[in-house]
Amino acid sequence: MKTYLNALIALISVMPAVFAHAGNPVVPQYFPMPASGNPPLPFSEAVQLGDTLYVSGQIGMLPGTRTLASGGIALEARRALENIKAILERHGTSLEHVMKCTVFLADIKEWAAFNEVYLEFFKTNLPARSALGANGLALGARVEVECIASCHHTNDEPFIAGRPQVSV
Repeated sequence: MKTYLNALIALISVMPAVFAHAGNPVVPQYFPMPASGNPPLPFSEAVQLGDTLYVSGQIGMLPGTRTLASGGIALEARRALENIKAILERHGTSLEHVMKCTVFLADIKEWAAFNEVYLEFFKTNLPARSALGANGLALGARVEVECIASCHHTNDEPFIAGRPQVSV
């Protein structure tokens, strides 16, 4: 019983560290979708929790519009990945720091065509990835991609949104 109590006390003593970062509580930062003249969308462009940036799914919309890039899966995929790249850079990180992607394809038969474009963006440090066929993507899109990226890639300084980052 004494061993159990000692283990419980040890666990309770480290719990604050689990919920704190550099002495401050870890609180998510929500980054709203940029204004585009259209009615606002009901989700954030990205959310940062600690050193991790979660990027909402991106379809091949042309910047500032709700119009899909025309020309099929390759052009939509390229535009979706360009959109992700822009969001990552806006929040101080990059494609090189993406750890996980989830890909939704309107037709899983387009998986190989998507991969050709995907490899143009991820040449090294290939992220972990899941890909699946989905029925009914937003605006009739052929592809949607979401990702999770590290945003702590400077010495020991924590990432602060909007502050320029220096790679080491």
